[in-house]
Amino acid sequence: MPRVAQREIDQRRRDITLLLRQRAYLPVAELCRRFNISEATARRDLAALSRGKSIVRTFGGAMADFDRRFAPFADRLTVAAEEKARIAQVAFRQISMGMTVFLDAGTTLYAVADLLARRPTAVRIVTNSLAVSERLAPCKGIEVDLLGGRLLTNQSVLLGPQACQAAGFYRFDLALLGAEGINARGVWNSTPDVVALQQAVVRQSTHHAVCADGSKIGKSAPTFLLTWSDVDMLITDAVLPGDLDVSTTRVLKA
Repeated sequence: MPRVAQREIDQRRRDITLLLRQRAYLPVAELCRRFNISEATARRDLAALSRGKSIVRTFGGAMADFDRRFAPFADRLTVAAEEKARIAQVAFRQISMGMTVFLDAGTTLYAVADLLARRPTAVRIVTNSLAVSERLAPCKGIEVDLLGGRLLTNQSVLLGPQACQAAGFYRFDLALLGAEGINARGVWNSTPDVVALQQAVVRQSTHHAVCADGSKIGKSAPTFLLTWSDVDMLITDAVLPGDLDVSTTRVLKA
């Protein structure tokens, strides 16, 4: 194959990988339209990227391998553990007996689940985190509901349209959410699937809080979640920079 043609193919495949990281999922038909290629060419590109572990093939398309791009859940539990424990203490104090509470799938929210397990309160916990559900399931007085969806084994999390649909069946008194980035514009997270579920949960919540340690401040992430005017509470250990206008948000310092 001529070198020019191969360079074009390599560049197109890099572009496909980048687009998937931004969009999380793309059907073959959209790849054909965006890159002006045939279905056969699109499938060859996806097969090559899948062999290189850049993406994961799905029926009729492909998705970015969010599950492999992040460290395993168990490894992330030890990162900034003290800061997450302080944030968890503040978040835990927002939970009252009889509440229906959504606990997100991040490690900070797992720290909240750990506190609940050690000090059981009669609440209903809804989550898409296998780790959270396993920690709380044996606890007397705590009812645990696990949302359905596509299982990402590395992250121990369930995501996708099924999880969003299931969230719509609940009314949450409180939702505790994680984030990958916080800056002047608002709150960001890692993929559209994660953000879609969080936004579905916020729509069903009386109150919600974003829980984020100092490493997330001043950063963005691939997918935008909420503007500050839409955030009820921010629970953080960080000193917020002056360009963050959080005047409409209740800030709880950990």
